[in-house]
Amino acid sequence: MELSLSPLGLGCAQLGNLYHAISDETAAATVRRAWDEGVRYFDTAPHYGLSLSEARLGAALSSYPRDEYVLSTKVGRVLEPNPDGAGAQDDQGFAVPAAYKRRWDFSRDGVLRSIDDSLTRLGLDRVDIVYVHDPDDHFEDALRGAFPALRDLREQGVIGAFGAGMNQAPMLAEFVRRTDLDVLLVAGRYTLLDQPALDELFPLCAERDVRVVVGGAFNGGILATAEPGRVYDYAEAPAELVERAGRIARICARHGVELPEAALALPMAHPVVASVVVGAHDPEQVSVNARRARAVVPPALWTELADAGLLRADVVIAEGVS
Repeated sequence: MELSLSPLGLGCAQLGNLYHAISDETAAATVRRAWDEGVRYFDTAPHYGLSLSEARLGAALSSYPRDEYVLSTKVGRVLEPNPDGAGAQDDQGFAVPAAYKRRWDFSRDGVLRSIDDSLTRLGLDRVDIVYVHDPDDHFEDALRGAFPALRDLREQGVIGAFGAGMNQAPMLAEFVRRTDLDVLLVAGRYTLLDQPALDELFPLCAERDVRVVVGGAFNGGILATAEPGRVYDYAEAPAELVERAGRIARICARHGVELPEAALALPMAHPVVASVVVGAHDPEQVSVNARRARAVVPPALWTELADAGLLRADVVIAEGVS
């Protein structure tokens, strides 16, 4: 599949009530605002809100031409009814009732069931991209079960492309070596604070023509504001990391750039990166991120950050990208 992704994508975990609840109306308005801002790539997963994100995204996109956007979802967590969850809330960060329980399943049958369920929730007959979701502790199962199943579905036209989505780079690199996947979603590992994707993953992707989607560009919040936040990868940020982010922010300011603008510009400028997905809880947040993504970042900023030891010297900026 020839992937044509908008440079900025909408990550839809927030549509599943990540951290706090939003209304159906706010969720729909968030997707509409993303569309108005030029976003044409939307990423979701059954995990997000125990299916709520998929249902809301499918409903919101139903009024748009199907061939004008790209949608990705994920496999690896099968949702099963949870009769014991009556009156309880989900315990994995989503403000939703615990009506379902997640079961890890990277088998062929698990993948087929998961995709059937996702298509029903989304109201679609095909999905553009399917990622194997967080197989950190299930490497062999993913390699032997999930990836061959997805390859068959790609050949059948049920999905357009497949890959893996993870918060680490080394296992993704191994998947690139050992499968014929099309695209990867790497979260939090190519940011202003952390660039291990440069070690093996990005060079392999360039060599094998694998497209990359970057998530977690703000590292969970520390890079999401002009003054660094205090959350890094879902936990309290160590003091030394906050200090480092502060040094980066001050250099950014000297170049007329806000920290979150640089945080989006860095991955967007790498030639293997097809899109950067960013979540939003409401329409205004979408517009703020779209404005940030359009900011002009002078090449001298990257040079100064590298010279100060705050950015790896082997960061690659695509020719013609500022």
